[in-house]
Amino acid sequence: MTAIVACEGVGRTYGCGAAATVALQPTDCVVAQGARVAITGPSGSGKSTLLHLMAGLDDPTVGTVSWPAIGERSALRPGPVAVVFQGPSLLAPLTVLENVALPLVLEGARDAAARATARQTLARLDLDELADKLPEEISGGQAQRVAVARALAGEPKLILADEPTGQLDRANATAVVDVLLDAAEHAGAALVVATHDALVADRLPEHWEIHSGRLEPKEAAWSR
Repeated sequence: MTAIVACEGVGRTYGCGAAATVALQPTDCVVAQGARVAITGPSGSGKSTLLHLMAGLDDPTVGTVSWPAIGERSALRPGPVAVVFQGPSLLAPLTVLENVALPLVLEGARDAAARATARQTLARLDLDELADKLPEEISGGQAQRVAVARALAGEPKLILADEPTGQLDRANATAVVDVLLDAAEHAGAALVVATHDALVADRLPEHWEIHSGRLEPKEAAWSR
């Protein structure tokens, strides 16, 4: 099966000399089409660093990252690779509908077409009643679900979620994971979730662990 993203000997160090901090030791890993991966580990272990490298948001110090099923790094966004962050990521001056439509507009869609797709995406995730609200008018759980809708609107091949439930209570966390799984299934996308929450990790069949920057891929639950 074609890899969505492949990391070969990828590592990341910040700073230099005595002040250097190794965030990720040289790592080999592959995310295949349709994969559902949970990356677990304590805070500061390197989970976010690995996701940012997979997303093309950061450059490795050593090694290479490639996207065989997508193409060059310049083709990653908006569209094929979507990122859902832990903290608030919606643009405050824009309505929910405008936030979801924005990546489509940046990709070249006409405003009317982008809004129509955004509205359909919100409806599919039962968020259509929020379309005309501003981010300050909705809850944190709703905002994270809208962020997932924004990621899904571009029909991504890879969804990367970095601690998407870290600031939510259990009920809202469950709802966000439900939306992520449904979104990935609908789009036919691979899903990688970095989390320190065991209950979230247990929702995905393949588990990787990071400790002190070292990645330890685990056997997928479905292959046991």
